[in-house]
Amino acid sequence: MRTPVMKSAGLVGSLLLALIAPRGVDAQDLAITNATILTVTNGTIENGTLLVRDGKIAEIGTNVTIPNGVQVIDGTGMFLMPGIIDAHSHAALEGGINEGSESVTPEVKVQVRNDDPTIFRALAGGVTAAHLLHGSANTIGGQSAVIKMRWGKSAEELMFKEAPRLVKFALGENVTRASSTAPDSLRRFPKSRMGVEHTLRWWFTEAQGYRATWAAFESDGGLEPRRDLRLEALVDIMEGRIRVHAHSYRADEILMLMRVAEEFDFRINTFQHVLEGYKVADELAAHGAHASTFADSWAYKVEAFDAIPYNMAIMADRGVVVSVNSDSGERIRRLYQDAAIGMKYGGMSETEALKMITLNPAIQIGVEDYVGSLEVGKDADLAIFNGHPFAPGSRVEKTIVDGIIYFDRDQADTLEKLLRQRITTEDQG
Repeated sequence: MRTPVMKSAGLVGSLLLALIAPRGVDAQDLAITNATILTVTNGTIENGTLLVRDGKIAEIGTNVTIPNGVQVIDGTGMFLMPGIIDAHSHAALEGGINEGSESVTPEVKVQVRNDDPTIFRALAGGVTAAHLLHGSANTIGGQSAVIKMRWGKSAEELMFKEAPRLVKFALGENVTRASSTAPDSLRRFPKSRMGVEHTLRWWFTEAQGYRATWAAFESDGGLEPRRDLRLEALVDIMEGRIRVHAHSYRADEILMLMRVAEEFDFRINTFQHVLEGYKVADELAAHGAHASTFADSWAYKVEAFDAIPYNMAIMADRGVVVSVNSDSGERIRRLYQDAAIGMKYGGMSETEALKMITLNPAIQIGVEDYVGSLEVGKDADLAIFNGHPFAPGSRVEKTIVDGIIYFDRDQADTLEKLLRQRITTEDQG
């Protein structure tokens, strides 16, 4: 016999889609008035108005004329900010999230599903976009996806089509299977940190040879070389057509990967987690690498023991573009609280802390021309809070993507009541 909890879990997805998702709705014209607007790039506007036309921000200020017929949201007492962006998430991924048969698989891509309730829960935390990566079992893994939280749309419609191609690398214990209980004979290569570096060098040397072979064919003709999708992807990495995001913890490995990348004439776009980034902040800045880290999650394994709460602030102070990510279906709902930790530990300004969940992750995943700040012409991806986002008691009232209200606190409260009512009725029946 199924318990109410079991029935509840089975109902969540269908009820959310049926009651909340704005199916068939196109971009709306709307205005948020009388709000405190946190633009991120152009300061704070008190008692301001933001006008949305055709899904884009059309005007911002204190003297905005609202055309007839435009839906008006009264933002009195509210705070309006750009939609939050999570630079590292595993939400909405189809099936397993590791291609573990081999350690180098950049030719594969993650597959996205549209019915993961985490999408709706993320909207409840003001999140409007996320970078979806697979797990960290591969030295050079597959290509990731960037989505907008268009709850109720198809998997294809979730995709942030303007985002560039991104790929995940990984370092350390996840790749070497340090915590594996399998016999050593069954653990695939690489089994050590030295083996990870060797794997990188071997495969990029192969890619160099592949590129040279094709260059000779295009120059001199002859028999066309055999295509290799794996090596093609590695060439795209070396030539900057695919940007690298690398799972990392220890300073020595971070330095190693930057040196290998420079040897093969490309750069690491963003180090993920990067818990010892504070030790090599100057080197990260010199390389041009960004950092997407945790606010306060560490010591869960040996290589995470040296993390400190000042990591975000130290790296940012040294010129590194820093974001704070969730890597969690639960923490994705409260990234605004994680960003505030940067102000407590390290004395970040409010604007710099806000950037860690808006503009900076947008830069890291290559969509800063579209989202990440409230500027005319950018996508109308917005979060409306009932207080300052960093205040402990604040919560999201509405989340808007492309000018469409995808989360409304009033509707969410109605959903909870209906859900409880239906569970109770079925239980009695």
